[in-house]
Amino acid sequence: MKDLTLETLVSDKKNLERILDNLSEGIFAHDLERRILFFNRAAEKITGYRREDVIGKDCHKAFRGPFCGGKCSFQDGPPDFIEHTHYPLNMLTSEDESRQVEMSLTGMRDSEGNFVGVLISFKDVTELIGLRLQLGELESFAGIVGRDPKVLRIYKEIQHLAPNDYPVCITGETGTGKELVATAIHNESRRSGEPFVPINCGALPEGLLESELFGHEKGAFTGAVRDKKGRFELADRGTLFLDEVADLPKMVQVKLLRVLQEGTFERVGGEKTISVDVRIISAANRDLRHEMEKGAFRDDLYYRINVVPIHLPPLRERKADIPLLVQHFLDKAVEEGQESPGFSREALNLMAGYSWPGNVRELQSSVRFALVKCRGQIIGPKHLPLELSKWKVKRPPRGPARKLDPESVRDALTRSGGNKAKASRLLGVGRATLYRFLADLPDVP
Repeated sequence: MKDLTLETLVSDKKNLERILDNLSEGIFAHDLERRILFFNRAAEKITGYRREDVIGKDCHKAFRGPFCGGKCSFQDGPPDFIEHTHYPLNMLTSEDESRQVEMSLTGMRDSEGNFVGVLISFKDVTELIGLRLQLGELESFAGIVGRDPKVLRIYKEIQHLAPNDYPVCITGETGTGKELVATAIHNESRRSGEPFVPINCGALPEGLLESELFGHEKGAFTGAVRDKKGRFELADRGTLFLDEVADLPKMVQVKLLRVLQEGTFERVGGEKTISVDVRIISAANRDLRHEMEKGAFRDDLYYRINVVPIHLPPLRERKADIPLLVQHFLDKAVEEGQESPGFSREALNLMAGYSWPGNVRELQSSVRFALVKCRGQIIGPKHLPLELSKWKVKRPPRGPARKLDPESVRDALTRSGGNKAKASRLLGVGRATLYRFLADLPDVP
């Protein structure tokens, strides 16, 4: 009887297919023309697509768009080669259900070393992420970093928004990451494979803003030497992010309201009615309701864009996240070729106590400043920006100022089942700090 080896076992096509079909991870492969060559049983279960419906088809057409969304390496034709890559991905099943998967992709070569296609493996981590979110164990989600209870609530809101297209209005101080959250909502939604188009409504004069949003026809005004698509057309089937929406002029508000109601508009100087399918996410660092009450913002538009409000807390209200964010920015710097042994405890303590009026954006700039200043040394207080050094000199003596608030404490105690030691870890403070806070506020259980 012939000896059975792994080589002879996998060289048989049917045996190899049986092996791949018994894996719990989804496996599929496609050639340089994006034609799907293999699709295992787990891939069918995760995606909802049957192998007989996708084998031999263009990957983009089989899944009604790129399976990898905006991360697809074959959008503009085959690349020269793909080394092994790994990334998280939000995908839609055949039933339009949103699933979070971890994707691994590697290039395949033939016997002569020619690049011939890609092999992709992926596993469904939707339930795992949901469980970790319920337990308060997530430190990042959809590109956002933090584990403060306020941030965990934002993670949940993003998850809940994934299956629908409701307009979202994000509020918060400058630098809290409103565009980052808007991008996360888009990437977790069914529109993730389509364009995400941002525009800052406060950075453009009224005439130019209308043209940027709705486009213009050649000759519509001086300088309009050709037809131009506006952001609405560019975002068709995707998401339009209106940053600083409170700065929209009244005339543009009227035109925007019509697009939201009817999905149609005309370019500046044009007569043709254009239809678009766009999800609107807006953001403001001013109180939109107050702007509406004083007559600066239309009430009908306010209720159109503020269907799902999300408020981002300032960094001073989530200081336990500062070490996480610092490490996140350090890791990104290392990926970009920067070298650093990290921050000293003294520097981190100083950063943890600072009020951060510029929020996460200011923290990121401070990390970059320190990396330049330290020249490869451990980053100490002397390497931090001048604002932090001045604050260290001027800050008042330590007193009864609180790091906690009743809402965060109640949330942590609920999630820890009343275990104060675990609650203090969730809040990022010592047990003694939590006990003192509870003693001072007897109404907190």
